[in-house]
Amino acid sequence: MGTAVPPRHPLRELFGALTEKSFTEHLGWPDLNVTSYVSNLLVDFTHTDRLYKIRNQQDQPVDTVVDLLFESEVLFGAQSMDRERDVHRHIGDFTLFMAGLFPEYLRRLKSAGLIYHKDFLVDYVKTGKRSYRLVAEIGRDDAEADPPLFRKLSDNFELCVTGLGFVRSDLDRMQDPAYQRARDLLLN
Repeated sequence: MGTAVPPRHPLRELFGALTEKSFTEHLGWPDLNVTSYVSNLLVDFTHTDRLYKIRNQQDQPVDTVVDLLFESEVLFGAQSMDRERDVHRHIGDFTLFMAGLFPEYLRRLKSAGLIYHKDFLVDYVKTGKRSYRLVAEIGRDDAEADPPLFRKLSDNFELCVTGLGFVRSDLDRMQDPAYQRARDLLLN
């Protein structure tokens, strides 16, 4: 897996600030647990090996939601509940990330006219909501588990997608040359 991004890294701070702004100002939902989780998700998924971290029995990365759903059902011995939870958490994360930041990709999946992709019939929002709900229900007794967080992510999945849409808009705006010139004038 890719190396972890340090806590004070500028990328982590940027995604944290944009996520908090989007969820607090645009959505009126100042939930620090949710914004922290979503901003950490953005940082994690800057590494493609994290985006496709679930591996099948042949040790190949799983890159479609259909195949991820299959993997959530594959038993891995005594760790099957942990495996199921981990895969469903990843499905929730992956569908949230794609629906929020790359809605054009999902539209392209649906509008191609031909079934050329395994996820052609997958509703990313419904699947993400369901997967986060399962993570909340499966739960764990360890410190990492936070079922209320995953219940919130499930119950408010569409709101999270909208919040990520605002983050995407801010990122797009930051790449605009006019924004860059104005920023340079103000900071110099």
